[in-house]
Amino acid sequence: MGKMTLKLYVFLFLGLFSMGAKCQEVALKSNLLYDVFATLNAGVEVGLADRWTLDVSANYNGWTLSHDRKWKHWLLQPEARYWFCDRWAGHFVGAHALAGQYNVGNLDNNLSFLGTDFSRLSDKRYQGWFAGLGLVYGHSWILNKHWNLEALFGFGWIYTRYDVYPCAHCGTKVAEDKPHNYIGPTKAAINLVYTF
Repeated sequence: MGKMTLKLYVFLFLGLFSMGAKCQEVALKSNLLYDVFATLNAGVEVGLADRWTLDVSANYNGWTLSHDRKWKHWLLQPEARYWFCDRWAGHFVGAHALAGQYNVGNLDNNLSFLGTDFSRLSDKRYQGWFAGLGLVYGHSWILNKHWNLEALFGFGWIYTRYDVYPCAHCGTKVAEDKPHNYIGPTKAAINLVYTF
């Protein structure tokens, strides 16, 4: 998860910035919800047509939290958006893909949602990869000429394969290459957006 992820971010941003940017053709964004949870994140959105944009966001959290809690992950999430009015203003719908890797565990909770028992994260560690698809609805509010505030929620499906460890730092696997299908929220954001 280290150098390869950083190279991916650099390549993504350099590639998108090398495209000639005209007025209201490119937006940079940060998801304030991820910021609250100490997850580095950035997004770039590029205008494709009058009402179509392509948004690509990337997230990274490589830290072990207090009390040996782990929420380590990286995630890449491209999304095609259709805007009902103008780009970067008003309501939009979209379809996204997502993929990444994770290393999570020692997170005390009693959550169970649509067939996924998150309480298992309380006393075991899970490490694996995931890929999925989802749909999103959102709204963007214009704050001034260059700044917007955007809120969105996505729902979809994720397929994952993972290894299970008995504790946060244990190296002995309890289970290996287990599959799981998740259906539920796949994206939530309150983005601070700067448009060019």
